[in-house]
Amino acid sequence: MRLGSVLVGGRRTIAVAEGSRIVDLCAAAPKSPASLKELLGAGPAALQQAAAAAKAAPASATLREGSFSWLPLLENPGKILCLGLNFAEHAAEGGHDKPSYPIFFARFNTTLVAHEAPLIRPRASEQFDYEGEMAVIIGQRGRHLTEANAFSVVAGYSIFNDGSVRDYQRKTSQWTVGKNFDGSGGFGPWMVTADELAPGATGLRLQTRLNGKVMQDANTTDMVFSVLETLVTISEVLSLEPGDVISMGTPSGVGFARKPPVFMRQGDVCEIEIEKIGLLRNPIVDERG
Repeated sequence: MRLGSVLVGGRRTIAVAEGSRIVDLCAAAPKSPASLKELLGAGPAALQQAAAAAKAAPASATLREGSFSWLPLLENPGKILCLGLNFAEHAAEGGHDKPSYPIFFARFNTTLVAHEAPLIRPRASEQFDYEGEMAVIIGQRGRHLTEANAFSVVAGYSIFNDGSVRDYQRKTSQWTVGKNFDGSGGFGPWMVTADELAPGATGLRLQTRLNGKVMQDANTTDMVFSVLETLVTISEVLSLEPGDVISMGTPSGVGFARKPPVFMRQGDVCEIEIEKIGLLRNPIVDERG
């Protein structure tokens, strides 16, 4: 099943892809949650009910092209945890060794931007870089997970652009400030439920294109730390909860490592496509004021 977050005439609702049409879940089942985070919090049975409601939805619940706009897949995740240097070739292009333990950092909700909405190049910097990544969406609470049960907390997978302001990223020994400019991170448009993909979403091609040119081209199998390893490691430290997001790191080919460097500028369009998950597209605009 594919689920997204959309705005219809000022009303928030969940979009469900059902065959060739997109269903407004709240129109099909008025008692359904209006946010994906709330739906995930209601448990696995709620996802099954959403699928059944979408399948039985009348034609009047179909969302027509142009009748809605996308929202970030989750507008207010409880936690957004990101992995750094999780592809060996990306680590090498930045002059780093392959990590022996996952490198984690956090992003915040004000960074999130929907599919087709503009990513904001901040006026403080000329070094706004793309990072195509696969995102893991948590659907159940988990702590001290094991390899035997870790996948049970995963609701599905999506696409993330970990837009990075490189000079700010390097102002300190940790990366938080360079990863958290407002409006810098694309997220969505769809969550594909875990049952539609291989465990850990392995074997999927990930490609980032800037103005149609391929900049990153890799496979989710190439990650240093798999989804399974990451879930187990994180849950040693903290509880994972419904609506949390883990972004799994980017492959080589980022702009700062190119000669000469390539950074995103106003008028550019960045696309990230992951096989079987979908396409995230964002134009780039300069910050105003």
